[in-house]
Amino acid sequence: MSKELVGKSVEELAPLIEKREVSSLELTQAVLDHAETLNHTVNAYISFTRQQAEETAEKVDQEIAAGKYRGMYHGIPMGIKDNLYFKNEVTTMASKIHRNFVSDYDATIIAKMREAGIVFPGKLNMHEYAWGITNNNPHFGACRNPWNLERIPGGSSGGSGAAIAADMSVATLGTDTAGSIRIPSSACGIVGLKPTHGRVSKYGCFPLAWSLDHIGPMTKSVRDAAGLLEIIAGYDPNDPTSVNAPVSQYTAALTGDVSNLVIGVNEEYFFKNVDAGVEKLVRAAIQSLVDQGARVEEVSIPSLKYAEYAEMITILSEAAAIHHRDLLKRPDDFGSDIRLLFELGEIPSAVDYLQAQQLRRQIKQDFQKIFEKVNVLLAPTLPLIVPNIGDNEAVINGEKVDLIDHIIRFTGPGNLSGLPALTVPCGLHDGMPVGLQIFGPALQEGTVLNVGYAIEKTNPLKGKKPGLVGSV
Repeated sequence: MSKELVGKSVEELAPLIEKREVSSLELTQAVLDHAETLNHTVNAYISFTRQQAEETAEKVDQEIAAGKYRGMYHGIPMGIKDNLYFKNEVTTMASKIHRNFVSDYDATIIAKMREAGIVFPGKLNMHEYAWGITNNNPHFGACRNPWNLERIPGGSSGGSGAAIAADMSVATLGTDTAGSIRIPSSACGIVGLKPTHGRVSKYGCFPLAWSLDHIGPMTKSVRDAAGLLEIIAGYDPNDPTSVNAPVSQYTAALTGDVSNLVIGVNEEYFFKNVDAGVEKLVRAAIQSLVDQGARVEEVSIPSLKYAEYAEMITILSEAAAIHHRDLLKRPDDFGSDIRLLFELGEIPSAVDYLQAQQLRRQIKQDFQKIFEKVNVLLAPTLPLIVPNIGDNEAVINGEKVDLIDHIIRFTGPGNLSGLPALTVPCGLHDGMPVGLQIFGPALQEGTVLNVGYAIEKTNPLKGKKPGLVGSV
């Protein structure tokens, strides 16, 4: 029964908990037992908080028994990426320098999730300070991809992606500065949503690059992502980038109807130098939407040719500014990979940084223009299949390429523009998941989610799960 429970999505579990056919405590213990058993293999968790989780679950069960059911996520256990602050608990940022850091307040989204009745069984592994895409962590060990334990899960939210794929958490969150929600979600075969910049408060999240950072859901289904976004979205005066706009009923947007949808496809950037197996699955997913009544229109976004430069100058500069003092005083306490990145971040001039911001403005304007003609833009999430742990190169159509440059090629524009972007599985290539990415206009997460839902209904993974957890 416990193995069956941990494999379910939130949308499947919620009615069972509401009707008290399954208790939150029973589910929490099943998830913890499963996660603790697998963690020596997958290394998705940095730490577990079993006692606190069980105590919270018992209180949840009492509330539900008293008729005080709070909604879809009430009683759901969720491991959380270890750069989100919990009051009076250690938040490590998966680093040596902050290994014993204790916040005196909850992150805004943690407070919102507590209010929704969510249970927290532990903290999830991540790339140190969220500055990387492999989750090969020198302080807490490499996290492994449940689909192939030799391969990276993607990063920086690698523990989040691996935990969902391996049923070690029912749902979770990721943070995303250049793709760190969407990269591991695509690599691990799950749903990942980067909302509009400012849609979800970042107060109480340790920053990587403040003008690019986002927080969003990573889940087993599109409906789970929509339900979680309803909880965490909203204006927060503590976050200066927060957008003061009403929160939609995102779950209500999931009709699956795409009969009048106009899909934008940009060939010159988003389909350039893509692995043939990945491209085939992405185009098949787009065709599945056409078969449901959508139509495709090719669009041009000329400024995307500057996207990689603008992304790297911005993230390098802002990250280096945040860590400047520690880089001067204790450089050897950083992992060697991110220390190099922080050192590189000291090089760009103010002119370089400001020019990058001008390029960002142009990219944003070009996206706005295409969304006057199309409802969404569809593209591969990644142009490649993730490589083995320790590799700095990946392979695209038989050619070795630099991993970090290519893995963020298609995700970075979403951070530069601040537009919502969703990745959903669209199939398996050589036994590894492939993700399709859906961009939409600002604050139109409902539209983006509904397109993902229409793809999800075609069952692109054919019910397959990582061999680690078996098939359904």
